[in-house]
Amino acid sequence: MVERRVDHTALKFNQASIITLNLLGFVFNLPALVTFAALAMLVGTAFPAAALFQQIYFRILRPRGWLRPWVLTDNPEPHRFAQGLGGIFLALGAAALFTGYATIGWVLTWLVIVLAALNLFFGFCAGCFVYYQLSRLGVPGFTARPIERREVEG
Repeated sequence: MVERRVDHTALKFNQASIITLNLLGFVFNLPALVTFAALAMLVGTAFPAAALFQQIYFRILRPRGWLRPWVLTDNPEPHRFAQGLGGIFLALGAAALFTGYATIGWVLTWLVIVLAALNLFFGFCAGCFVYYQLSRLGVPGFTARPIERREVEG
């Protein structure tokens, strides 16, 4: 079996970017930033090679040594699912903000901010947890099973 690897620094940079954009959107009342974050997350979920924040990490930050890789054995699918779920919540939040339901819009945005922060600062990925529960229940499409994470050389 091929060992699967995920650079968790790329994930952390993605989470920090999502938090930053949405906090700025909230502080300055700019629903367009929420929309931008939602689109970046959804595009990155559907087309991983086009994931904006990860591209910034892999093409700019990592090569210059500004951020160092932290590669672990891990499944990418749960992280992609979590990102897609967050993107859906942000898209719904943005739609609410643009249609006059500001309270609902900001609540959905803050939900994503809090869950991304929970992952960034404490290492708990709520979307990954949901993914693995769906996998455990045998829901079609949720095939990855939890693996023991360990740091990978190189």
